[in-house]
Amino acid sequence: MPKPPPFCVDPYVIDTLMQDLVGHDHRPSAFIVYLFLLRRCAEPADGVCRASLAQIAEGTGLSRRAVQDAIALLRRRKLLGVTADAPTAVPEYQVRQPWNERSRRRINAASAATPDTPSRPRPVRR
Repeated sequence: MPKPPPFCVDPYVIDTLMQDLVGHDHRPSAFIVYLFLLRRCAEPADGVCRASLAQIAEGTGLSRRAVQDAIALLRRRKLLGVTADAPTAVPEYQVRQPWNERSRRRINAASAATPDTPSRPRPVRR
């Protein structure tokens, strides 16, 4: 059996998100589902994976109802994107990491503010 590729978790997930979902929201199932989908969506290049509620329930050891509640919370918190072609179709999940998106936006804004071409010297005021 081939060895699975290594999987890294952003420290924010463990240091902050775990405390928030488990301690504050009292929803450890949401954290478990988030980690499960984070792992499943890490392998495809586009970061999107398909999984039925039954597959998630089996993969996490949670009940189907607990998975439904966890997905609803993750969607409400904007930590999970869910799309489906039809109401009964197997949905596609995209795990969101807004803390990374914010830092990327800041970096992009900073790089846009500093042009690649040298700017004209500013006149000196006396």
